[in-house]
Amino acid sequence: MKTKLIFSLFWALTATAVAAELPTVVAQRHAVAVGFPAESLVEAVQQATVAAQLQGRVLDVRADAGQRVQKGDVLMRIDAREADEAARAAEAQYANARVNYERTKSLVAQKFMSPAALDKAKADFDAAAANRAAAGASQSHATIVAPMAGIVARRYAEPGDMATPGKPLFTIYQPGSLRVVASIPQYRLKEMRAAKAAKVEFPELGKWVDATSVQLLPTADAATHVSQVRINLPDVPEATPGMFARVHFVTGQAEKLTVPAVAVLRRGEVAAVYVQAADGRLSLRQLRLGDPVGDGEIEVLAGLAAGDKVVTDPVKAGIQLKSGK
Repeated sequence: MKTKLIFSLFWALTATAVAAELPTVVAQRHAVAVGFPAESLVEAVQQATVAAQLQGRVLDVRADAGQRVQKGDVLMRIDAREADEAARAAEAQYANARVNYERTKSLVAQKFMSPAALDKAKADFDAAAANRAAAGASQSHATIVAPMAGIVARRYAEPGDMATPGKPLFTIYQPGSLRVVASIPQYRLKEMRAAKAAKVEFPELGKWVDATSVQLLPTADAATHVSQVRINLPDVPEATPGMFARVHFVTGQAEKLTVPAVAVLRRGEVAAVYVQAADGRLSLRQLRLGDPVGDGEIEVLAGLAAGDKVVTDPVKAGIQLKSGK
């Protein structure tokens, strides 16, 4: 109540003044997209979490969050001494099994041993070969490389940390392929199925973009009874995974009176715009606003008429009003 009283006094004290060279727009009713909004989060379409595949201490870290990497770039090195010892043991076992197999094969050919002995020697040799290959692969896991080109979203380990199989080390995503995911309650599903387009608002960026596609997933969460909707985005360089966004699903069109959002002056719960009369004088007009309608516009429910000239720079208008110019 106190805020509204102060704001009312401010209006009374600065009722009118002559404006000079202020940017204005004429408020008009025009066709705008209508629908319903939904909160959402940005996520990467192509994202990979790189995890450790062997146990060892982290020796060298070559990438950090925010860094762009190419496929195959070395990201980290892990101490692989245990893997090296296992590989040497596997190599020795393989050499011994190969010699035994060749010897057994010769003895069977001379009929000094049964064919069953040869089958066992062959099986031991094959097992040793497989064990050697697995040990060699484990050695290669000590060098962590980027599985795809993109940007490192997060690094989970520092030099000296202990890596264990399955422990995440890096998250990498491709910045050119992003989407937002919204959760839609069941009572909105009928409207959702009628929506063929969507506009995505990034409040932190002050930006609106048109979605490239809208996909309602055919399942619902058993606990919350909501369904997920995936909205693919065009290239938005400023957007990053995890960022908040608001999706405005478009279900039709309607004639609405709107003003640019930048023209609205807010004091607590009170909203107003500066209106310029035909003689150039300014007046501060309180408004009742509706929802944003995209492209930086906001619906006016009351307080303004079609044809009113609205000042789009309320700060400059306020300065002129106070100075009486």
